[in-house]
Amino acid sequence: MEERNEMATRQSGGVESASSARDQAGGDENVATMAPAVDISENEQGITLRAEMPGVSKDRLEVRADRNGLSIRGDVSIEMPQGMQALYADVQATRYVRSFTLSGELDPERIDAQLKDGVLTLQIPKRAEFQPRRIEVRAG
Repeated sequence: MEERNEMATRQSGGVESASSARDQAGGDENVATMAPAVDISENEQGITLRAEMPGVSKDRLEVRADRNGLSIRGDVSIEMPQGMQALYADVQATRYVRSFTLSGELDPERIDAQLKDGVLTLQIPKRAEFQPRRIEVRAG
């Protein structure tokens, strides 16, 4: 049976942490698996999620979304200088893993993702029917 470790829950904005990094890491012995630190904010248009993933490059980052789920996975490889060989290494790489449950008010088809200076920023918009709109009032 897989152990679930709740990290941080934020249901009012539509994003809830679903599992720990340990749940999704895989079995690599020399890979340190960590859950990236995440900040979540909300405005009228949607949710902004920022995940700190230092050392992860765009080509080693995977963001997946479906109807009600979002997962983030990134790998950092510790490269040895040319001509050198590690005599001993507890950790040869770091893997960031985190997953979230998305509420029905969010539109996973329109997620925008940017990676800059080790911070992954995801803009998750609300579906049009959940965004506030101004109602015109007519006199008469």
